[in-house]
Amino acid sequence: MLENSEREGREDCASYIDRAAARKERIRVARDGLDVAAVIPIEDLDLLEHFEDRLDTLEALDAIEEAAEKGGIIPWEQFEAELGLR
Repeated sequence: MLENSEREGREDCASYIDRAAARKERIRVARDGLDVAAVIPIEDLDLLEHFEDRLDTLEALDAIEEAAEKGGIIPWEQFEAELGLR
């Protein structure tokens, strides 16, 4: 993984994009010695988004299960009737 300062990054931005795309490199960009951004291959981003979606789904399922245990879930038909959607 290549690390560069923000100033160096501005000068070499196109090169970093090419390296991430073609060579699958990950480049960290630092400001005042702290990492603030990254240039990564699109496959890495796709994988991160996939994991994020999976975590969101698991959290939603946990919330549904918790609500069911507390009796907070009603049948869809009842929900429709209460809102006058039928």
